[in-house]
Amino acid sequence: MEKQDIYLAGGCFWGTEAYLKRLPGVLATEVGYANSTVADPTYEEVCSGETGAAEAVRVTYDADALPLPLFLEAYLRTIDPFSLNRQGNDCGTQYRTGIYWVDPADEAAVVSALVSLARVEGKMPRVEYGPLQNFSPAEAYHQDYLGRNPFGYCHVNLADARAFVAEHAADFAIAREGYAAPAREQLAELLDPQVFEVTQNAATDRPHSHPYDQLFEKGIYVDAVSGEPLFRSDDKFDAGCGWPSFTRPLASSSIIETVDGSIPGMPRVEVRSAVADSHLGHVFPDGPSDAGGQRYCINGSALRFVPADKLDEEGYGYVREYLD
Repeated sequence: MEKQDIYLAGGCFWGTEAYLKRLPGVLATEVGYANSTVADPTYEEVCSGETGAAEAVRVTYDADALPLPLFLEAYLRTIDPFSLNRQGNDCGTQYRTGIYWVDPADEAAVVSALVSLARVEGKMPRVEYGPLQNFSPAEAYHQDYLGRNPFGYCHVNLADARAFVAEHAADFAIAREGYAAPAREQLAELLDPQVFEVTQNAATDRPHSHPYDQLFEKGIYVDAVSGEPLFRSDDKFDAGCGWPSFTRPLASSSIIETVDGSIPGMPRVEVRSAVADSHLGHVFPDGPSDAGGQRYCINGSALRFVPADKLDEEGYGYVREYLD
């Protein structure tokens, strides 16, 4: 078990806490006031708007069971990410949305979640994010408020937590497997030179050069470095671009997105694997409209194909149910 803490502001902390407590892997929650300019503010002081504090939930979770990218995807379903200082019926700076971390390693997953949201929606979210400055627990009567008052005010659809878990069964299944990557200093010896250059130095395969471009056999594609499952043959299509293309990842939590500004004047969204941080390729909004409109353009050298009839033999039998 890998215990981690993250602090999430989503409007009234009663509903945010109640939703997050329903997610597998959440170990403990505590509501309180984040990033206040006043030490240990009271609820009344926070409501005055003069403390700069946000109502937030400290969540302790098992990152092995609930990876942070998946956790953040759930959190973003509890809020209107494009609303500033308002959620539900609640208005004021204390009801702003925010993601605050205590581990600097969490920044990449947070930025990825917001970049992905902006890419899909075509506008920037109004979610504040950054390192936690301070946190003060709220008064006792606020803790687990909806657990003790099930008919109390709540701006969050709590039933959606169960729907989220059902929709992301593949994410939770893959997380349980605990994939890991070799130490970076070993990779030059372990990987084929082209695989190393692509995954570690963001090189690009020549178009139409990799056999996976025109491979449509049933199976899955895994990270060539860690073995983490990334894509399904069911979501693969011939984009005509010369690189393997997919409409979506097998598990959203296996993918990290970041802004790539390496080509001046042409920012792109880079796609990396979550466990090994392998460079995979880029994602573009020109995929099949009937499948979500996204094209994950991936270097074949960053992948390893596992045929459907080899899944059990290679330890991927648990993903069979997620193939159409």
